[in-house]
Order: sequence, then structure tokens, then C-alpha cells
Amino acid sequence: MQKINTLTNTISSIAMLALAALPIAALATGAQAAPASVKVADLNLASQAGVTAFNHRADYAARKFCNTELSLSARANCREGVRVELSEKLDAIRSAQVSRAATTFAAR
Repeated sequence: MQKINTLTNTISSIAMLALAALPIAALATGAQAAPASVKVADLNLASQAGVTAFNHRADYAARKFCNTELSLSARANCREGVRVELSEKLDAIRSAQVSRAATTFAAR
């Protein structure tokens, strides 16, 4: 009976150490990742050329942000997630630019 208790204590100690190491491993990988960003101040997002330039920049940002992913599927999922998030932000920025242009136009 004592051997079973010793074995159980050993296994639980190893499991606790493994669980304690998980947050440390996550911090090490998360700390290296810089946020994906795309410069839009110089783009006219109301034009097709501006949207095309944004898409090129978004693809580059997604590739750069996700380059630490080891598996191809994880990298593809990461890139898709970055593109979706940047696309959502693009819609908000476009709306703001169009609204600002309409306000400027109406004031003249």
C-alpha cells in the first residue's frame, strides 16, 4: 500500500511541475510576438488603389506576425485570423474616411 501512495505522490508531483511550466512556456512565445500593424494614414481607402495597397500591406503584416508558427496549418490559420481582424478594422476606417470626406465636402 505504501508503494502505491509513493507512486501516486510521485506522479502528482510530476504533473504539478508540468502544469506549472505551461504558463512560463506561453509567456516565452507570446512575448516575442509584436502586434500586426498596417499603416493607413497615406492611403485613400475610398479608392480601389488604396484598398489594394492596404491588402498588400495586410498580407505582409500577416506573414510577418505568423512566421513563428511551426506547422503550415497553424501558420495558415494565424494568417487568416490576422487578415480577418485587419479587414474588420478596414471597414471601420473606410467608414470614417468617407464620413470625414462627406463632412469636408458639405462644408465647402
